[in-house]
Amino acid sequence: MGARNYTPADAAIDLQKYHALKRIVSGWSMVLVVLVAALLSVRSLLGGFSLALGGLCGVLNMLIAMHGNERLAQQRSVGAFVISSFLRLGVFAIVPVGLALTGAWWTMAMYFAGFFVPLVLYLFSVRRHFERK
Repeated sequence: MGARNYTPADAAIDLQKYHALKRIVSGWSMVLVVLVAALLSVRSLLGGFSLALGGLCGVLNMLIAMHGNERLAQQRSVGAFVISSFLRLGVFAIVPVGLALTGAWWTMAMYFAGFFVPLVLYLFSVRRHFERK
């Protein structure tokens, strides 16, 4: 089987799919997290808040990381990418610690459950969106 000829038109189509996938995953992640957080809030208001905050931070983290990857591909500035990645991870890692310090220790688990929802949805969505017929 020969190598596929990847044209600029193919790249433009894939870039459109990529941007659409970012919007779809971000939206569905927030819908899913908010629904589950609302249900959890009946039992524990702090747990529901932690889950919702984790989902919001997860979506922001995903979008910021994707933007950083896009900039890295365009500018090839590895040093700036590494520094921004450490800063991003530091900020989003401080939030669950703050929740645990002000509330119950298990709020960290709720935060991380919400935080990883967008990444898991993206994982399951990317193949379907980029499959070639």
